[in-house]
Amino acid sequence: MGSRTALVEDLMERFPHVPREAVFKEDLLRGGVAFDDSALSDNEGGDVKPKSYFIFSFDHGTLPELGEAALRRPPEEIILTGGPYDLRRTVVSVRVNPSSPYRVAAGPDGLLGLYLDGKRISDVGVPPMPEYYRHKLSNGKSVMEVAPTIQWGYLIYLTVFRVCQYFGAKEECQYCDINHNWRQQKAAGRPYTGVKDVDEVLEALEIIDRYDTAKTSTAYTLTGGAITSKLQGRDEADFYGMYAKAIEEHFPGRWIGKVVAQALPRDDVQRFKDYGVQIYHPNYEVWDEYLFKMYCPGKERYVGRDEWHKRILDSAEVFGARNVIPNFVAGVEMAEPFGFKTVDEAIASTTEGLRFFMSQGITPRFTTWCPEPTTPLGKANPNGAPLEYHIRLLEAYRATMDDFGLASPPGYGPPGPGNAVFSVSSFMDSLPANAPVGEEKEAGTDGVPVG
Repeated sequence: MGSRTALVEDLMERFPHVPREAVFKEDLLRGGVAFDDSALSDNEGGDVKPKSYFIFSFDHGTLPELGEAALRRPPEEIILTGGPYDLRRTVVSVRVNPSSPYRVAAGPDGLLGLYLDGKRISDVGVPPMPEYYRHKLSNGKSVMEVAPTIQWGYLIYLTVFRVCQYFGAKEECQYCDINHNWRQQKAAGRPYTGVKDVDEVLEALEIIDRYDTAKTSTAYTLTGGAITSKLQGRDEADFYGMYAKAIEEHFPGRWIGKVVAQALPRDDVQRFKDYGVQIYHPNYEVWDEYLFKMYCPGKERYVGRDEWHKRILDSAEVFGARNVIPNFVAGVEMAEPFGFKTVDEAIASTTEGLRFFMSQGITPRFTTWCPEPTTPLGKANPNGAPLEYHIRLLEAYRATMDDFGLASPPGYGPPGPGNAVFSVSSFMDSLPANAPVGEEKEAGTDGVPVG
C-alpha cells in the first residue's frame, strides 16, 4: 500500500468490529509518534503533565537521539478526539519516535492535532499538570519522581525498585529495557531513585491524596525489577509487600492496591494478600513454550514456564481468579529471529494462552510491545509486529472473553471506546462499555471521573 493511511483504513474496513479508535491507538503504541517542538511540555515547570518514564523508556530512540524531546519532555499521554474519523475520546501512552509517520503539532489555529501522512486526523488533548505535581516532598524530591500517575490520573505507578536482578544477556528478558532506562536516566542527570524509601512513598501519596480532591487517582501499582535473592535483606514478597502494608495502614481503602511481581509460590502470594494487596499481576510475558525460553531466559532459569503457569493458577486460590491479571507483551510473538513468521500462527498461539487462563476464570491483559532500541528484540525488530497482528489480537481477545463469559477486569477503570483510560494497549477500549457495575464496585472503581 502506498501510505500508512491506506493501511490503517484497510484494516478498519476488514475488521469493522474492532473500534476505529483502537486501530489508531495500537499503531501509535507499536510504532510511536513524533512531536513538533510546539507540542512538547515545559517539564515540571509548565502547565502540561510531562512524561515520567515510570518504569521503561517506551521510546524508539535513546534520550540522546530524541533531540529537543529529551530536554523538554513530551506529555505523559495524549487524548485523541474528533477529526475525519470522528474519534471518540482515546487515551494513548506516549512513545516517542522522531521518524514516525504520526506527528503531534500545533496547527495554524494554535491547537494541537495528530497528523498522519501530512493530514490532520484528530484533535489532541494533553494532560494538565496536576496540582499534586507542583508540591515537593520534604527532602526536595518531586511527586512525579516518587509516585507518578498515568492513565489520565487513574493509576499511581510506584516503581519502587528501578532495576532488575535478572541481569545481562543470559538473564534479562529480551524485550525489556528497565536496566538500560535506569542507566540512561542517570546518565542524563535526571533524578531517578533506584530503591524508593517507604516513607518517601507515603509522603508522596499524602500529597496526592490532599490535592487530588476529585479522587481521580483510584488505584496504585507496586512494581519494579525481579528480586532473585534478597534486596535490603528481604525476599520479593516481603520487599514489595512492605510498601503495600504501609500504604494500607496509612490510607485504608483509599486506593485499589495492585502488585506486579514474579509468579511466586503460594505462601508468598498469601503474604501479598495479607499485606492488603487486592490484585496480583504475575506476568507470563509470552505464551509459546519455545519463545518463553528464548525471550525470558532468567524467568525460565529461576522458575520455568510450567511452574510459572502453575503458580498463576495457585494464586487464583488466594486472590480469587478475577483478581489475578497476568500481563503479556503483545507483539513479541512475531519478533525475529525466533518468532512466528505469520500473523495466523502468532494469533493462534496467543489465543491458546488466553483460552488456557480464561477457562480458569483468570483474565490476562496485555501491553503493546514497544521495540526499544537498546534491547535485543528492539534492535532486531525496529518496526515491531505488524499492525494487523495487534488488530486481530483485539478481536481474538474479546471473542475469548465472550466464550468464557468474562467481564472486564477490575482495577482498570471503565471499559469501552470513548471511556477507557488504560493507555498502554487497547484491550479496555475494545471491550463493551456496559461492564457489570457490581464488579467495579467491589474493586472501588465506580463513579471514577476520567476527565
